[in-house]
Order: sequence, then structure tokens, then C-alpha cells
Amino acid sequence: MKLIKAVIRPDKEAEVVRRLEEAGLPALTKWDVLGRGRQRGIQVGATVYGELPKLCVMLVVEDSEAAKALEAIMSAARTGHPGDGRIFVSEVKTAYTIRTGKSDA
Repeated sequence: MKLIKAVIRPDKEAEVVRRLEEAGLPALTKWDVLGRGRQRGIQVGATVYGELPKLCVMLVVEDSEAAKALEAIMSAARTGHPGDGRIFVSEVKTAYTIRTGKSDA
């Protein structure tokens, strides 16, 4: 299994969620975050905004579905401008369902 965390622009939330659902991947967790990338925020006139609002989307998928999830997120979140976000992919060794205590591995 793969854990996919995507940090995206907040205005791309609906499109990313829709594309994941269309790809057959409806289960996800999302939360609002603040951060900055290599550009260290943005400057508007004399004001520097060091941290920008972003959205973090997290999902766990089978290895065979990882490429499908990545394509859905990248195609929906891409604007072509700095600040589009990042996607992090990690290996998941074990997952447990809290209600039943059973392992999904």
C-alpha cells in the first residue's frame, strides 16, 4: 500500500476530489495547512506573505492504484505556476481499522 500526501492550492480542492472519485478512489482525508515552498512565500508590494494557505489531501491506495491517484491529483491541481504544490508518496506497512482492530496488511 502507498500513502499519498498532496499539498495543493485550496482553490483546486473540488477538482482534485472529483478526479479522485472519477478514478475510483473516493476515500481521503483533507485539512487546511499553512506553508511555503522554495519561493519562500510571495511579495505583494512591500508586504511579504511568508506562509500561504494550502490544502493537504491524504489517501492510502493499493500499489496498483498509486499511478492512477498521482495522475488524478497532478492533472487536477496543476496550473503551471509556482506554488502548485507537492506530492509525497510513502510505503505503508500496516493499517488497522479502529472499529474492528483488524489489520489491512
